[in-house]
Amino acid sequence: MVANVFLGVSLLSGAVSTPVVADEFVAGEITINNPWSRPTPPGAPMGVGYMAITNNGDSDVTLTSAVTPRAKSVSIHESTMKDGIMSMRSLTEGLAIPAGETVELKPHSYHLMLEKLDAPLKAGESVPMTVNFTGTAAMTIELSVEPMDGDMQMNEQGMDHSGH
Repeated sequence: MVANVFLGVSLLSGAVSTPVVADEFVAGEITINNPWSRPTPPGAPMGVGYMAITNNGDSDVTLTSAVTPRAKSVSIHESTMKDGIMSMRSLTEGLAIPAGETVELKPHSYHLMLEKLDAPLKAGESVPMTVNFTGTAAMTIELSVEPMDGDMQMNEQGMDHSGH
């Protein structure tokens, strides 16, 4: 009886994304570490989302989409550098997270674009987000908005996305 209750609680806890520590969210075989964003200046239409996604399972999964009440839409992108030119492309088929591996969304690489923000993202706030996968359940996480660093500079028109 006690074993059945423990098993039921264990299975139930795996079905819901729960923060294990402030920067870690776990649901089933997926762990998301350090989801974060950057502050945006007033009037900036876009923000970014970064995180490390670990697939602890035996099957590949794909990050297919994300939603947040803070933006009209969220898309998955990849930035690459070729011949000194940074380019960005939308990953319309999603981002594969192979079994047993971690894929990092970070500046100048894979990232989420939060498009048509409802208000600027401010340092110190948390942005709720649901990330959707094929091959596993959706997860609810929170992006921690962290202060700007030297990686992305402001210009007169707002945020310079040339590095993204």
